[in-house]
Amino acid sequence: MNNISFPYSLPSLSSLSLVSLLLLGPGSIAWAQQIFRCAGLGGAAPEYINNVKDAQSRNCKEVSGGNVTVVQGTPVPKAPARVATSPAAGNSRADSNPDQRARDSDSRIILESELRKSDARLAELQKEYNNGEPEKQGIEGRNYQRYLDRVSDLKDSIARSQSDVAGLKREISRLPAAN
Repeated sequence: MNNISFPYSLPSLSSLSLVSLLLLGPGSIAWAQQIFRCAGLGGAAPEYINNVKDAQSRNCKEVSGGNVTVVQGTPVPKAPARVATSPAAGNSRADSNPDQRARDSDSRIILESELRKSDARLAELQKEYNNGEPEKQGIEGRNYQRYLDRVSDLKDSIARSQSDVAGLKREISRLPAAN
């Protein structure tokens, strides 16, 4: 066996343990704290504490083995349940509020504007659809499947437009009568 010489001397095992304890310092003491699990009040989530006196006074149990990570959550406030009610036509309280009447008027104007746009779009689509036989465009003369796809898309668009118009008319009918 070859003898190996080092330019420095190796420390003894006892001096290594002393150095490692000094390096770990107070962090190792905090890591080795006792953790206690206390029952939550009134069925609430359990609480984890590290104060021995509090744990003894509250009859908490020590948690041993494994690491414990506790993340404090934010409590969710309980809001009272609201019941949705629709105001009846002619309700004197709703009619007497000028702000509400202004909002209803604005809503009516917006909905009527949307209804005019939807009606115009529907009329344009129906004109292009031409009772199921729209004019062929460009390559559709040679590619019949492309023509059929466009006819199908037009038919779907007309159905959606009719549904939009019906929905807007329903919403307008729900608004109080304009004064």
